[in-house]
Amino acid sequence: MYKHILIATDGSELATKGLDQGLKLAKQLGSKVTVITVTDMWASGALAVAGPTSIAEYDAAMHAAVKDILEEAARFASETGVQCETRHIANRYPADAIVEVSQEMDVDLIVMASHGRRGFRKMLLGSQTTEVLTSSTVPVLVVR
Repeated sequence: MYKHILIATDGSELATKGLDQGLKLAKQLGSKVTVITVTDMWASGALAVAGPTSIAEYDAAMHAAVKDILEEAARFASETGVQCETRHIANRYPADAIVEVSQEMDVDLIVMASHGRRGFRKMLLGSQTTEVLTSSTVPVLVVR
């Protein structure tokens, strides 16, 4: 039924529940999984006031957070016994990136949480889930 599942996560507690549900489903179905995390673009106004040091600090912190998120996802997949690939999509709007990656990778199902964090670690928002639901050509499993 679902041979390739795309799971979107931002590392939040809620997104981790989505990851867990997606991995359990993949295990039961014998599906492979691609886990992605998407980091949004800097707002142009923020770039205007941020100096090179601020941008470099932000980038370093973001890369460290992304590394942690994807390593944890890979560890969960390994513990579950699911084949998993991880990807970071940088400087994109999350909904757009999720839908595009699902099409590029020919996935059968997208799994994501109903909303994620805001602020510094903003990667997926509830409105992003709605956008994915309305623009995806494949089924979307939303975990609340």
